[in-house]
Amino acid sequence: MNARRVDVSAEAAEMIRRLTAEHGPVMFHQSGGCCDGSSPMCYPKGDFWTSDADAFLGTIDVGLDEPVEVWMSASQFAYWRHTHLTIDIVPGRGAGFSLEGPTGFRFLIRSRLFTDDEYAELGETRPEVGVQ
Repeated sequence: MNARRVDVSAEAAEMIRRLTAEHGPVMFHQSGGCCDGSSPMCYPKGDFWTSDADAFLGTIDVGLDEPVEVWMSASQFAYWRHTHLTIDIVPGRGAGFSLEGPTGFRFLIRSRLFTDDEYAELGETRPEVGVQ
């Protein structure tokens, strides 16, 4: 089955290829902060330094020689760890520091809960709801 934490839509993959052609390899980071920080931010690879305060979600294959890394702040990951994320793109103004900013489009995250099979493959269990 190959459960994955993160994926990419075809439209977003096309934009990522376009941005890579212009800026070189890229990476994503989702901070979970307010305003621009709540959108996935696309940076030239190496321009955003990750640390122990970040969680590596995996890579997305957009049809380039190397996959694109996707990171999230560890504090945000604590809330989203039970969801499958898809990087998508919609018309609108991108975030100030994200590479798609001037294109007239912006990246966004679509999410859904993992299935029981995906939880099992990831080595996790479904969280208890309403239990304290």
